[in-house]
Amino acid sequence: MVKITVKCPECVSEDIVRQGKTKNGIQVYRCRNTKCGRTKFQLEYKYKGCYPGTTEAIVKMAVNGSGISDTERVLGIHHTTIINRLKKRSEMCNR
Repeated sequence: MVKITVKCPECVSEDIVRQGKTKNGIQVYRCRNTKCGRTKFQLEYKYKGCYPGTTEAIVKMAVNGSGISDTERVLGIHHTTIINRLKKRSEMCNR
């Protein structure tokens, strides 16, 4: 039996409990630290667009002149996800 220590990606606390599984069968964890802003998280995702930092990578590529199809090919994310993330980011900047 192998024991894996799980840490919260936001507060790096080891006070973690299992919170069930997703429909895809991936384990969900919950951080018990009351000061942490993240309550639930997963260690692995089924879709690459869900990983933390994906939106920042999309924005960086857009600023550097990469088109949507280039970004789709490099990151392995569907083009509608890229468009939606860019729209959300521009709405946040316009406020």
